[in-house]
Amino acid sequence: MKDLHVLPDNLPVPQDDGACDHLQGMQMPSLSLPSTANRAVDLGSESGMVVVYFYPMTGRPDGPPMTGWNEIPGARGCTPQSCAFRDHHAELHGLGAAVYGVSAQSSEDQKEAAQRLHLPFELLSDSALELTSALRLPTFEYHGLRLIKRLTLIIEDGKIVKVFYPVFPPNENADNVIAWLRANRA
Repeated sequence: MKDLHVLPDNLPVPQDDGACDHLQGMQMPSLSLPSTANRAVDLGSESGMVVVYFYPMTGRPDGPPMTGWNEIPGARGCTPQSCAFRDHHAELHGLGAAVYGVSAQSSEDQKEAAQRLHLPFELLSDSALELTSALRLPTFEYHGLRLIKRLTLIIEDGKIVKVFYPVFPPNENADNVIAWLRANRA
């Protein structure tokens, strides 16, 4: 059985291709996405500080092996990234930040992951890639699926104030976000 919580050694490191250079300073578009809490969330109308991490897709322990996944720079690590945000959720909340995860997966797949991983925050489904298109986020293809490359946004009152891209290793993303919030929002 594969362990989705552990990152293998020698994963290829994603390079900054400039695909997110346009994001900092942008206003979030007003688009509602379905959440794992059975409600619609419009990140553009959220007030205060919001951390949104975008990830390709969470694997399932009962699913088939994802052939070639580890060879795609930045693809592997959605479960460790989500678990890191889970483990640091109280600290992020204490710093005044709400947390959301976003992928192109269906709400049903996301609900399975949120329950299995005991996530204390909502995952949002951008399965129609509306938010991805509106923000011009980088994507890649995997077995006929268009998936969002891993990146994290810090949004304040609807405006993107910080972009983490590329995110590697993904299990350190929450620590990096906390360090930035402490240094810039003290």
